[in-house]
This record gives sequence, C-alpha cells and structure tokens, in this order.
Amino acid sequence: MKPFRANLLVCAGTGCVSNRSFKVKLALEQEIRRCKLEDEVLVVATGCQGFCERGPIVVHWPDGIFYQKVTEEEIPKLVAEHLLKGRPYKELMYTPGEAEAPIPKLTDIDFFKYQRLIVLRNRGIIDPEVIDDYIANDGYTALHKALTEMTPEGVIDEITMSGLRGRGGAGFLTGLKWGVCSKAKDPRKFIVCNADEGDPGAFMDRSVLEADPHAVIEGMAIGAYAIGAQTGYVYVRDEYPLACERIAKAIKQSEDYGLLGSRIFDTNFSFVIKVVRGAGAFVCGEETALMASIEGRMGKPRQRPPFPAQKGLWGHPTNINNVETWANVPIIIMRGADWYASIGTEKSKGTKIFSLVGKVNNTGLVEVPMGISLNKLVYDIGGGIIGGKGLKAVQTGGPSGGMIPKELMDLPVDYEKLAEAGSIMGSGGLIVMDETDCMVDIAKYFLAFTTDESCGKCTPCRVGTKALWNILDDITKGRGKKGDIELLEEIAVNVKNLSLCGLGQTAPNPILTMIRHFKVELEAHINERKCPAYVCKELIDYYIDPAKCKACMICLRKCPVDAITGGKNQIHVIDQEKCTNCGTCFEVCPSRFGAVRRLSGEPVPPPVPQEARIPVRESR
Repeated sequence: MKPFRANLLVCAGTGCVSNRSFKVKLALEQEIRRCKLEDEVLVVATGCQGFCERGPIVVHWPDGIFYQKVTEEEIPKLVAEHLLKGRPYKELMYTPGEAEAPIPKLTDIDFFKYQRLIVLRNRGIIDPEVIDDYIANDGYTALHKALTEMTPEGVIDEITMSGLRGRGGAGFLTGLKWGVCSKAKDPRKFIVCNADEGDPGAFMDRSVLEADPHAVIEGMAIGAYAIGAQTGYVYVRDEYPLACERIAKAIKQSEDYGLLGSRIFDTNFSFVIKVVRGAGAFVCGEETALMASIEGRMGKPRQRPPFPAQKGLWGHPTNINNVETWANVPIIIMRGADWYASIGTEKSKGTKIFSLVGKVNNTGLVEVPMGISLNKLVYDIGGGIIGGKGLKAVQTGGPSGGMIPKELMDLPVDYEKLAEAGSIMGSGGLIVMDETDCMVDIAKYFLAFTTDESCGKCTPCRVGTKALWNILDDITKGRGKKGDIELLEEIAVNVKNLSLCGLGQTAPNPILTMIRHFKVELEAHINERKCPAYVCKELIDYYIDPAKCKACMICLRKCPVDAITGGKNQIHVIDQEKCTNCGTCFEVCPSRFGAVRRLSGEPVPPPVPQEARIPVRESR
C-alpha cells in the first residue's frame, strides 16, 4: 500500500476529549471519505499535545500546521482548503500576535519551541492505542537491549550513572533505590507504578498514560528485570477513566505480542503487569498507603523503616516509582547514561514535566530541561500573565509546595534551588498567581485541601493542619491577633517535623513560604484588618462614591440581596448592614463611571442622608 500523503493528528487527551475531539475526528473521517481522500489522508487520534488552552487540536503532518479550537462545523472548510486546495486554513491556525512566520508551524510557536521532549517524545505523533505505532518509534528496543545485552546489575548501573531522580516528588536517585531492592534476598519481588496523581491542577501522569502507555510498560519491564521482580502493578486513580482504559489496553497488546508474560524475547525473564484502580484518596500517593490500598486495606501510611524496598507488598521487597520516572527508563537504556546526564544541572539531570496552570495565557503540559528558569517557563512558554497583569508568585509542588515570589523568577528549576526557596519540585504542578491573588487566602486554600485529605492516623497531621487552618481562617475574617504569625510558625514546624508521612510533612510549606516571602501581606491582614488584594470578603467593604454615581441603576438591579437603594436619577447608596460583600456591584458598575469602590482597612464614609440625595440630573 502506498504511504499517505498527509496525516491529521487529532489530540485525544482528556482536555481535548472534553471539548468533543472525538466528534471532530469522526467529522474529519466522514468529510475525507466524502471528498474521496481516504487513500491519501489518514486521521490519527493521538495523546495530549500539551497546549490544553487551545483544544481541540489538529496538526497537519508533514506540514506541521497547528490548528486550534477546531469544531465539527469548520471541518468541511478545513478539508477543502488544506487537503484539496493545498493551502492552510488560516481561520483555525494559531497565530500569536508577534508571529514571525507568515504561516507559523508547530515548531514556530513559543509554547512548543522552548521545550525538550524526552518523556513526551511520542506525544501527538502516535496513536496510544496502537502498539505498532510505538514499536515503529523504537518502542521496546530498550527492553530487548536490556534483556539480551545487559545484566541486571548493568541496567542498574546505567540508571544510576544517568542521574535520574524519582519524579514523584522526593527526588531520590532511582538507581540507588533499585539497587537496594535488587539486593534483597527474598526471591519474590514486586514493582509498582504510582499513578495516583491528586494535586489540584496537576495532570502530568494522566497525560503520559493517555499519550504513551507503552513507554511506562517498557520502563517497568526493564526495572523488573533489573531488580528481579516478577509482577508489577499500575496504581491509577479511578477518576482517570481514559488513562485506565489505555494502560489496560496497552498491557493486553503487550501480552499478545509476547512483550509481557513468560520468556520475553526468548529469555528466562517473565513479567506481568496488573492495573489497580484507586478510589481517589490523596494520601494514597504516599508509598506505604498506596501498598495498603493495593492489598485491599484502608490506605493509611505506616512507619518507615522498614522501607518498601525491604518489606513492601505482602511483606516482599517492592520498588515504587511514578509514571514519569518509568517513562524515562527506556530512552536512558537506549541512548545511554552519558547522553541523559548531559541534560539538566549538576544534581538534577534530564527534563521535568510541569502542568502549567493558573493566571497564565498558555496553560498546558510542558516538558523542559532541569535548570530552566521560572521566568522562562512563565513568560516564554506560558506567554505571560492573563490580561497583562503583574506576576505575584508561582506555586510549585502543588498543595505540598511553596509560594515563590516574583523577585525569585530567575531561580533555576531543580530540586536543590527550589528547596532553598522553601518549596519543592513535587510531581510537577506549577500554578501561576497574579497581583489580584491573596497569598493568605491561597495558603488557606491549600491547607484546606491537605486537611481534608489527611487520613487522620497521626496526631500532628490530623490536629495540627486543622489548627493551622483555623488560625488562617480567623486572619482572613478579620479576627487575627498579635502573636498569630509566631503561632503559625511554631505549629507548622511541629507538623512538618512530627508527621508520619509526606502529606503532613509537606502540608505546612505554603504557610511557611507565605510567612517567609509575603509577611507584609499577612501583617496587613492582622494589624490593619486589610486584604491588599481585595480577596478576603470579610475584610472588604463596598461604597458608592456620590460624586461619580450616574444613577444608572445597574448595580441596584444586580444586587442579589437588595442592599442598594436609590431610585431612578437618584444617587445610589449601599446599606452596609445588608451587604454580603459579594462584589457584584463592583463588577457590574461601568468602568467609565468607577462609582463603586472597594475599601479594605479603611472606614466606609457615612451615607448621604436621604433628604440630601439630590437627583442626578439636577446635580449635573
């Protein structure tokens, strides 16, 4: 069969699927058949392309034209223009304001051109549900090399020399971890892929499983050979139905091809993988809680030592790595430790995947070399702050991470530098905040999450996180008092040092970095009863400036609690006793008037007496 002259690569990751990309794919196939192009053009459903802000996404290959926000209604025009007439359909093209190329291709777009794809090397170019696509892109070559050309010790040495560190958050050297498990005398061993991704705004592991499940399977098989394991488990949360479906399908295909099961590549190595669907408890991302869940028990952490590599699943040595770590393994074995170690920084090798979200123009999934600056991530790849507002902070590491202020945006992203700033790498969540965000409220939000997700087993976490939240709640509601900052620090340090597992040990990070970098804002909440960002409702009052009010009645009609008085052509007044500080009046007041003012930390001027409210027309 002659090759197709073009491929249309349709993003079928969760973000695009939720925007009807499967319907777009079906419409493309139908229109291509109608135009009798089915022997010339192939439509391929791929994994996540990364640029989630622009979905549904279709990429024309080999032209490399990037189509964004594609709808079923636009398909006939796209096919007619690009596939029949041979000219890109500009109405759907992504064209940044300062685009240098008249017809920018995917590689011309800043979001893509500053990335370095290793884990995501196959994203957007293969069908994740077709094993032949993976094999055609050197898939399972590394497994064959490991089994036929390397000893288990040689594999571990290669991973160790590469400098690969666990991407689940702790950053422990992967090769050393494997080495401990390989030396255990127990003949029965297990390996686990931790895909229990629960951070708010994080979707790295989900996207890798959806886009390239065979890379994870191949990495696990290589790891199993290295440490002597016979069985592996992929622990994935049930809220990821597409990831669950694709990893299960990939395992079945690998079994059918003899790449899992008995005597793989005619060697003495046998290995099987099973999928366990977690119920969505954040604490099950912790190794010992995860193992308890796999065993059918309640997902609660236990004291360590013994470590899982010594005593894990059902009492046998178990090696646990996350999705991104496993997906790094095949390419390291294939291209060598020296190649991998040449990327990144002295102590943080390779690349890191981040879910770039928040107040940034280009949200999505990015893979960048370790050592890239936060500034480059936010501005060159992320396209800057929405609405041209000022950057205030970046939260790395999700709810367990810390707030890094704009003054540290030149900070290189690696494990050590982030730790020096009081944050962590975590699994890769990166949330951008602008000048309208309140750091006290943000810390309270993340603490509410970790408090709710605490399993309650140990007192420091169960009681300490709730105590911290209560203090922050008082501060955001105008009940803060002298000594609260010192009390927050004292409790946070104790929770950090005394908690049983990583959830409690990292839960205070947002508070500690908020105190470290944004203490002035915290003091304003306590000492002045003021929220500088105008976020904390109880610290805000709304007031209508009689000199600017045009009596247009917009705010009066929109007020949900009827707290605004003043008839037609009469200056409006907010009844402070009725007002719930919802901010609706401020939002709907025409900007050209600017009559509604937000006040925080300052008294509300007395209302204009009823008898003194001169009709607007007369006063003008």
